[in-house]
Amino acid sequence: MTAEVRVDMARSQVFGEVAELYDAARPGYSNALVAEVLAYAALGGCAAVEVGAGTGKATVPFAELGTPLVCIEPDPRMAEVLRRNTARYPGVRVECDRFEDWQPGGRRFGLLLAASSWHWADPERRWNLAHAALAPGGAVALFWNPHGVRDAELRTALAEVDGRHGMTNTPHSELASSYGEVPGSSLGLDGWPEAECRRDGRFIDLHAVRYRQDQYYDTDRYLGWLASLSTYRVLPADRREQVLAETAQVLDAHGGGIGMDHLSELFLARVR
Repeated sequence: MTAEVRVDMARSQVFGEVAELYDAARPGYSNALVAEVLAYAALGGCAAVEVGAGTGKATVPFAELGTPLVCIEPDPRMAEVLRRNTARYPGVRVECDRFEDWQPGGRRFGLLLAASSWHWADPERRWNLAHAALAPGGAVALFWNPHGVRDAELRTALAEVDGRHGMTNTPHSELASSYGEVPGSSLGLDGWPEAECRRDGRFIDLHAVRYRQDQYYDTDRYLGWLASLSTYRVLPADRREQVLAETAQVLDAHGGGIGMDHLSELFLARVR
């Protein structure tokens, strides 16, 4: 295991300490995205498996449409909230395990989905594990939520706070106008995860879709979201509180909140 993977594993395990905040503050996923995934997968009654289900931000909209789901979540504190959020859906099963250690046990699924979690899976194994979990023709759906700040002056002021504290890849790092119009371009020129999937060679019908909507966060709601992110969770508590306090000062000085473009990037593929 590389040092990079070990660091990512450590960061992926910080969410459970704020499971309730994560559930309350994190944005969800649009109904249009869920409908697109289900139309592509054409499950026909087959079950789906979700990697890194968290507290169910993506699980619930799929379950509401009757999708049978096996949810893999490594943190027992997150899994507890997930079970609570999905208790009314008898087709949802929660299995507390790391994706890398989880065993399908002879099961094969019609869809593997990962909502803002695929980057945590071991890059040396994730496509092998996905292929092993899927039935022939089974679909992969990976999606995540980049954000861009609409106000350039506000973005500059927040960048000054981030720079003082060595913060990178925060939700306000980018201007909304920087993303362009090409689905998947929010992750830069390397084309991840499409290029990675294409190199694997066992998947076809690769397809990328983008959804966009306006979002406004008042100061308290935005700070709650930031406090649930691994970028902030890994900081010592006193430093985290200082960064959040300075961020709040900037937001309050700019009207008490932040307007953002909320993108939902979706990548689809299926087993040959």
